[in-house]
Amino acid sequence: MEYVAGYVLHNDISEREFQLERNGTWDKGKGCDTFAPIGPFLATADEIDDVHNLRLWLTVNGEKMQDGTTANLIFNIPFLVSYVSQFMTLLPGDIISTGTPAGVGLGFKPPVYLKPGDVVELGIDGLGTAKQAVKAYAKN
Repeated sequence: MEYVAGYVLHNDISEREFQLERNGTWDKGKGCDTFAPIGPFLATADEIDDVHNLRLWLTVNGEKMQDGTTANLIFNIPFLVSYVSQFMTLLPGDIISTGTPAGVGLGFKPPVYLKPGDVVELGIDGLGTAKQAVKAYAKN
């Protein structure tokens, strides 16, 4: 854990068409332009008392979609850092995203997907809040 500089809020956005209809791995739907907004600030590791006990939440248009805690992570932070470092060199500034709590739109019956005009707000205890408005793709 001495290698972890801190923690930051990350909106783990997914382009489901790329992931579901174009075959292959899930990661191609995570790297689209404007995806993965980070911030509003980095909290240093000493500013977070217990990284494994932080409340996190997300709303879409004011409706709560996700509400959980980092206690529900499948793998804890030390394990994730160790595991990822087996496959790549981790350098200062690298970010490991731990995933998302229950409540993603894909899991609803029927699935619920973001659409242009939606407003997504999210937060994690000690890491602040963020708000993003969904815009339609515009080819340049």
